[in-house]
Amino acid sequence: MEHVTEGSWESLPVPLHPQVLSVLRELGFPYMTPVQSATIPLFMKNKDVAAEAVTGSGKTLAFVIPIVEILLRREEKLKKSQVGAIIITPTRELAVQIEEVLSHFTKPFPQFSQILWIGGRNPGEDVARFKELGGNIIVATPGRLEDMFRRKAEGLDLASCVRSLEVLVLDEADRLLDMGFETSINTILEFLPKQRRTGLFSATQTQEVENLVRAGLRNPVRISVKEKGVAASSTQKTPSRLENHYMVCKADEKFNQLVHFLRNRKQEKHLVFFSTCACVEYYGKALETLVKGVKIMCIHGKMKYKRNKIFMEFRKLQSGILVCTDVMARGIDIPEVNWVLQYDPPSNASAFVHRCGRTARIGHGGSALVFLLPMEESYISFLAINQKCPLQEMKLQKNTADLLPKLKAMALGDRAVFEKGMKAFVSYVQAYAKHECNLIFRLKDLDFASLARGFALLRMPKMPELRGKLFPDFVPVDVNTDTIPFKDKIREKQRQKQLLEQQRKEKTENDGRRKFIKNKAWSKQKAKKEKKKKLTEKRKREEGSDMEDEDMEELLNDTRLLKKFKKGKITEEEFEKGLLTSGKRSTNKADLEISDLEDDC
Repeated sequence: MEHVTEGSWESLPVPLHPQVLSVLRELGFPYMTPVQSATIPLFMKNKDVAAEAVTGSGKTLAFVIPIVEILLRREEKLKKSQVGAIIITPTRELAVQIEEVLSHFTKPFPQFSQILWIGGRNPGEDVARFKELGGNIIVATPGRLEDMFRRKAEGLDLASCVRSLEVLVLDEADRLLDMGFETSINTILEFLPKQRRTGLFSATQTQEVENLVRAGLRNPVRISVKEKGVAASSTQKTPSRLENHYMVCKADEKFNQLVHFLRNRKQEKHLVFFSTCACVEYYGKALETLVKGVKIMCIHGKMKYKRNKIFMEFRKLQSGILVCTDVMARGIDIPEVNWVLQYDPPSNASAFVHRCGRTARIGHGGSALVFLLPMEESYISFLAINQKCPLQEMKLQKNTADLLPKLKAMALGDRAVFEKGMKAFVSYVQAYAKHECNLIFRLKDLDFASLARGFALLRMPKMPELRGKLFPDFVPVDVNTDTIPFKDKIREKQRQKQLLEQQRKEKTENDGRRKFIKNKAWSKQKAKKEKKKKLTEKRKREEGSDMEDEDMEELLNDTRLLKKFKKGKITEEEFEKGLLTSGKRSTNKADLEISDLEDDC
């Protein structure tokens, strides 16, 4: 490890408590990083701080140490229910990590209590724990903290508890706003006292963060820490010890390349990023089957209760593979990650930087690799310009095995795999359509046939994005996919039961009445039926009227013939011939006799 130092902790202008220095030595941090040496003195001198530093530069200690020191210097000791500091962070995993680091520094000071408030836990238990043990330092995600301010009816008057607040920290501030927490943050700020110290920490400073700085900080000191050796004009946001690579391959080659890469590096620790939760579920299952002899774990935002356990377990592993979404892209410190693999490029350029930052942290080396389709190659130039993040090309690996037939066989053998594959494909296409860099990632240029083969689909799914398109390069399997069973016998039994119930329901609906047109409102069907009935009746009336007019005309014509015959103007032969012409010699209505016509006259 290369030490990135700015002097020892003892060299700070404001001396640290001996116990704090002891903990730093125990944790193996004899020297400060640049962001720590710049931030800690300002924070401890009652300054608001807005710090921007590359990911993995030691920002957590830059606010944890000042919080402990400020609370130790309070003239009046905090009571159990008084809150002295709040740390807000966007994800549960990051909150768990910060709370763990903080616990090292609060352990020597039993007068301080700390509490963790995150989603995925029972809020009632959180309230009870705070009432019993207190919480001088709160580490929380925005949603759960906002919820706690509304728990007055349960005996928690948090608005009163935070009147003693000394320090507020917003970690990964840009991500807090990206994830839609702006409303929650503003609500929380309304409860907090104005006289406090506030710190915003992030790897990138966006316009939204700038707005938050103006609203929530008083005359802040802005700190922007560059990598050592990086020019002042540069804005590189990735660690200098990070080796960034890219590989260009077709959609139906990408999975084979990934598996080959992981099989050759089983002794290392990897993070594999996918664009959606459904892709994590599908490819995580596939990798578990196809990459043997290594621990593979999955984590994504839709997991409720397992996320914390999986995260903590993976952190302890010496080697393994964590398949994940961008929920693991921010601030997460997993020891000794060798490779960050981006199977799908992220939805925005800043997320690319944060993903890569899960390796090469605090002086360690590390590598990152992003897989790109041929049509996405211009993304390399975009990253170099937009993020000052240069990438080196990695050539396609040779002698890779074609594993897509095995993945298809898995789908044919288990409906769960088949359904996960279909959902993953649909979610990928939908995410691709929403990519921020849509000049490069254009849905209309996507080779859907190659993509479907890469997902090892048995058939194309029905979705709006594929409507009206033909895929001659994609050959679906000659199998009725409705007959594919679940490998899990209980799930298959439930499915068969549902199918049977559905068939009975359809039969009942069809028996004894005409089936209405599917997907059309009953009221519209009724109106249409009434309209049709009226048109039929109108047509019958018109036809009847036409027939009466025709009969009358024929009668008048016959009367005229009779008058001519009586006056001797026409012979009997001519008279009969005239009657035949007018159509009145039909057998059913009987021949018109002269006497009959005479009566009519």
